[in-house]
Amino acid sequence: MATQRTQGSQEQGPGTGPGRRALLGAAVLGAGGAVVGLPGTAAAAEQYGGRGYKDLPVPTVIAHRGASGYRPEHTFGSYELALDMGAHVVEAGDLVPTKDGHLVCRHEPEIGGTTDVADHPEFADRKTTKVLDGVSTTGWFTEDFTLAELKTLRAKERIPANRPHNTLYNGRWEIPTFEEVLQWQDEQTRKRGRQVWIYPELKHPTYFRKLGLGLEERVARLLRRYGKDRRNAPVILQSFEPSSIQRLDKLVDNPLVVLLSSANSRPWDFVEAGDPRTVADLVKPEGLKWIASYAQGIGPTLDLVIPRDATGKLTTPTTLVADAHAEGLILHPYTMRNENPFLPADFRKGTDADAYGDAFGAFKTYFATGIDGIFTDNTDTGLLAHADFVNG
Repeated sequence: MATQRTQGSQEQGPGTGPGRRALLGAAVLGAGGAVVGLPGTAAAAEQYGGRGYKDLPVPTVIAHRGASGYRPEHTFGSYELALDMGAHVVEAGDLVPTKDGHLVCRHEPEIGGTTDVADHPEFADRKTTKVLDGVSTTGWFTEDFTLAELKTLRAKERIPANRPHNTLYNGRWEIPTFEEVLQWQDEQTRKRGRQVWIYPELKHPTYFRKLGLGLEERVARLLRRYGKDRRNAPVILQSFEPSSIQRLDKLVDNPLVVLLSSANSRPWDFVEAGDPRTVADLVKPEGLKWIASYAQGIGPTLDLVIPRDATGKLTTPTTLVADAHAEGLILHPYTMRNENPFLPADFRKGTDADAYGDAFGAFKTYFATGIDGIFTDNTDTGLLAHADFVNG
């Protein structure tokens, strides 16, 4: 079980300046280019095989918000259980900022569904309604809290109707900061004798930039501080907004992935900029070529790989895998879950919302398309399916 982490030294300042690599490096690099105050960070990457994302097992099993099928998501309990199960990569961090500019790990900036904030009378007046990427949303938002205030909250299960067993762990873990995750990554790499990989996502970057809380510069500063801003660093960065990935491409050398939602949707930065392209445009060869000019991969919804019909059953795979590979892009689609409501209709068993369907059958079908990896809430199921697939 994860030890409870408390607030340590955190990133400071808004980070809204030019953000070029040389400027970011000046604050944390000493003479000779060593990372100040972090002896052995780069050496650890070499020792534990920090050779780059192309050396990860294929298909890569990515623990979606940790082992979130068994523990409340984005907690050290969820992250560490994923490693205990053998996850190839842990999606440690959906990154959102606090009022005082720190990065924390929550699925969304609205935290009423993932923490016990509603049980804190001292924060009752923080409940509000905001428009988040065009959607009116009511609740409590990380940007209205200082880090110290958020650290008084505890995480809880986000979808208790599907995972009532996870509610047993409500209240056990606090909200991690991204800096704590980077420190945890190094601790776990040393402890386990193998390189631990993480896969943070930048959430709603346009929304936060308008609030003066730009995400990319903060992420880049922390990665550089811990010597993890390099091409072969064990940190893959992702976002649903292509402009955020383009901005990161100018700040860090990490592998970058553009997330893609449903075919008829538009990335929110496209909406704000008046760009008429939809995801359907981006998954065409010309769209993929454009993405490949600044990113190394895409993270499409599974329905872009194999669409479902009106009854929820899988149909014929699209050409997305072949088209993306032709542009040199890797594909890490999302999200496989064991429970019936989340599976294609072909693989459901019964109607119980908490019961498992034929997840192994679904994994096998998706793996057969040639995808390079997959996000899953159920690390153990994904790894067993991976073993079945690679062993024939």
